[in-house]
Amino acid sequence: MNILLYGLNYAPEPTGIGKYTGEMAEWLAAQGHAVEVICGLPHYPQWQVAASYEEFRFRSETLAGVRVHRARHYVPAADRLRARTRIVLETSFTWGAARFWLPRFFSRQKPDVVIAVMPPMQIGIWPILYSWVRGVPWVLHVQDLQLDAALRLGMLPGGVLGQVLYRIEAFLLRHATRVSTITEAMRQRVIEKGTQPERAWLFPNWADIEAVRPGPRENDFRKELGINPETVLVLYAGGMGEKQGLELVLEAARLCADEPRLQFLMAGAGGALPRLERQAAAMGLQNLRFVPVQPVERLAEMLAAGDIHLVVQRRDAADLVMPSKLTNILAAGRPCVATADPGTALHDAVAGANTGLTSAPGDSAALAAAILRLARDPGQREACGHNARAYAERILDKNHILARFEEDLGTLRKGLQWQPDET
Repeated sequence: MNILLYGLNYAPEPTGIGKYTGEMAEWLAAQGHAVEVICGLPHYPQWQVAASYEEFRFRSETLAGVRVHRARHYVPAADRLRARTRIVLETSFTWGAARFWLPRFFSRQKPDVVIAVMPPMQIGIWPILYSWVRGVPWVLHVQDLQLDAALRLGMLPGGVLGQVLYRIEAFLLRHATRVSTITEAMRQRVIEKGTQPERAWLFPNWADIEAVRPGPRENDFRKELGINPETVLVLYAGGMGEKQGLELVLEAARLCADEPRLQFLMAGAGGALPRLERQAAAMGLQNLRFVPVQPVERLAEMLAAGDIHLVVQRRDAADLVMPSKLTNILAAGRPCVATADPGTALHDAVAGANTGLTSAPGDSAALAAAILRLARDPGQREACGHNARAYAERILDKNHILARFEEDLGTLRKGLQWQPDET
């Protein structure tokens, strides 16, 4: 197939949507498909354009067999992340991407399918126009129900603006040839928003279970940080945005301060990081440290170093996003404590599969109690870690998930005569 993939975030971003989009494109290219990508500049999770891309307005390059076209766009500093600045970012990218989209409306060649990765919500604009003009089917892949989360968490006002945005989102969901998303709960949500059930695919995120495997706990990562073998390392590694509610980790560290064997470590970057660092300093936390985002090459080593991993999510964001960090924690065979209510996808993957413990979102005392329970029971940590790796091998295998998606894309190529929805 000739596949055109369109998304704001892309490799070499090490975490989040860019990581999965990059791996998807590279896997499809490795199967012999011709894959092109239109994307933005690498900037996440640091919220700063990577140094090697700072001088370019537009840039085309080939990475791992994929032809990648990048458009420059506004990137707000981490401490300036607001709904308004995100909208400016997304709009500037949409306009910048016109440089690569407009010639395709008149080209003799066209792809077999377009895949657009949301968020941002504006990502559907060019694919839907292109589909109407050139008759090419397109898949809207929803990694994050951004609008629902922003309104629930108070990042966007409701009222008339919220109604207008919901109508735009529903229009895109109804008019995409197919809509895919990463959990069954999110799939049901896009159906509620207007996607016909037969047009809604489940396309979960994955883990590279060959690259990320259980490794030795005592490794160079721990040694470089001066963490001794007797210390139980409680690790949060990932994006630090407002959707997680990571002040909960700081409060849990305060409640665990009397347990001398516990050390908390937060590794990553994001819009909430400056505030979290200030809060931790003001609280005088001696058992919590921050370290930057680690290179991809050290991911498996960092995960192996953690005795207990944290997956923190606010209640209002439940089943609107799925923490991407969880897949690698499971592949590394490490236990976790997740803030999740029963009935959510996150709770099912942790408590339901016995890969760790859960606590109520927003309850710092419950989170601290769960951490202490695991910290004091190495046998339970070992059992949860074993279950985690088994779950990853059974459910999250990258090759199996992407092969199924490849088959689904093939059904669009093999004669599905798509007509735009007239409703």
